[in-house]
Amino acid sequence: MQKRLLTAALAILAFQVSAQDSVKVYAASSMTNVVNELISEFEKNNDIDVTPVYASTSSLVRQIERGAPADVFIAANEKWMKHLVDRGYVSGDNVTNWAGNELVLISSESDNTDYSQFRLDDATTWQATLQGERLAVGNTMSVPAGIYAKESLEALKVWQSVRTRLAPSNNVRMALALVERQEAILGIVYKTDAMLSNDVSIVDTFPASSHTPIRYPVAKLNGSESTQAFYTFMQGGFSKSVLERYGFNTH
Repeated sequence: MQKRLLTAALAILAFQVSAQDSVKVYAASSMTNVVNELISEFEKNNDIDVTPVYASTSSLVRQIERGAPADVFIAANEKWMKHLVDRGYVSGDNVTNWAGNELVLISSESDNTDYSQFRLDDATTWQATLQGERLAVGNTMSVPAGIYAKESLEALKVWQSVRTRLAPSNNVRMALALVERQEAILGIVYKTDAMLSNDVSIVDTFPASSHTPIRYPVAKLNGSESTQAFYTFMQGGFSKSVLERYGFNTH
């Protein structure tokens, strides 16, 4: 009996140590490359396992609300983070703005269309280009990149001209892939995603004034030492250099 109790106690202790020395990072899909690189560097110098989970911000929020074991959360939209704060899943004191981004219009690198005269605020241009074609975007109701895209298209007064030509996707990386595979002639994605691909070209950058500022808030969801260690690492110079190398704004 005592042996079984000792074995059980050791198993519990091992679980506690394991839990303490691991961190789960839930991150917007557009942060995939940055977070992978940060994790690789962090694990070289810390005896802590970091596991990333990537999806659209809205999907991650729903998972956290359902009890997913997230320790750090990186959103691609301030409203979704505020949603968690307002509902008590995240303390506002544990949230910081981590990075910024830009919104761009892309085409396939193989597309021979001359876009030099394309105007983002010209409905006629959009209609002519999208006739019989599709515009890849994140879901405009839930995916941050899609929400920003709709804001811009509405501000530029071309939304009504393009809304029936949309090819919505569950996250921004899927929108990028649709253009890469030439399943959509144009796409609206983050500048950082476009920079990662050799298969797309940037047609134009949407005016920053046409959409809500694209900011990536980061939050720690508990007070464990491991979570704090990774959260602190994310605020340091190495993290900033990686973000900037991938095209994110850090100021």
